[in-house]
Amino acid sequence: MIEVGDLVVRYGSVTAVEGISFLAEAGEVVALLGPNGAGKTSTIETLEGYRRPTSGQVRVLELDPVADHGRLTRSIGVMLQGGGIYPGIRSLEVLRLFAAFHADPENPEALLARVGLEHRRRATWRTLSGGEQQRLALALALVGRPEVVFLDEPTAGIDAGGRQIVRQVIDDLRRSGACVLLTTHDLHEAEKVADRVVIVDRGRVVADGSPADLMQSTATAEIRFGAPAGIDTVALGEALSATIDEFSPGEYVVHVAATPATVASLTAWLAERDLPLADLRAGRHRLEDVFLRLTSEA
Repeated sequence: MIEVGDLVVRYGSVTAVEGISFLAEAGEVVALLGPNGAGKTSTIETLEGYRRPTSGQVRVLELDPVADHGRLTRSIGVMLQGGGIYPGIRSLEVLRLFAAFHADPENPEALLARVGLEHRRRATWRTLSGGEQQRLALALALVGRPEVVFLDEPTAGIDAGGRQIVRQVIDDLRRSGACVLLTTHDLHEAEKVADRVVIVDRGRVVADGSPADLMQSTATAEIRFGAPAGIDTVALGEALSATIDEFSPGEYVVHVAATPATVASLTAWLAERDLPLADLRAGRHRLEDVFLRLTSEA
């Protein structure tokens, strides 16, 4: 569905994307992750046909996004993070307007219900909350029954209930065989919704794989846990015969193999001092840990 091969994007003397390559298949949700300035937006805009690559090749549905832009726009959906909607237009009205651009659109009223906004059908864009605007923007991206969907920060500013709706919509797209490429700074969200993660930094791909594979591949002989800030790490280290670092307030790492006996000793030491255990990860990292390590190394 999506092919990116040795993509290079330059702005004058500045290279934003430097040889990125990856694929995305039908029925797959791919999260493109990276710190600010990593090249994510330039890559997405090139795939959408809004930016011409300096070199390399991109294809969406086997079409050149620039040369075949008119044909491609009939088969893709694009969700922007903000802007582009007339502030006085009503929710159902704008969906009907966008539906009129397509030969076989989704039913606007059904789509509004799908994103949980049927009760806001007569509300204007300017009166919607930030999260409601995000969900309406998602509906607008889907109204043409796209085969490939580009989602920019789809859960930004959305409350817990809204995030559940967005996750369900993304899962429905996967099940229907659509290809979804999304960007997000919410790594916990990416861990939940993505089949594959592509991490970029400084214009290059530094990791490509499933969240589970990436988290497992960076597993180390250590235990990470959360507890009140400033606990006696020296005393705990003596109890566990290990070195302990408080790498951020209330976040600790024990440099020792994550055996059941060590984990039991750690929890017992905290319990004896009536210290709550906020989090415990033995060996395997979170996606956030993987992301921070890879991007700092890059």
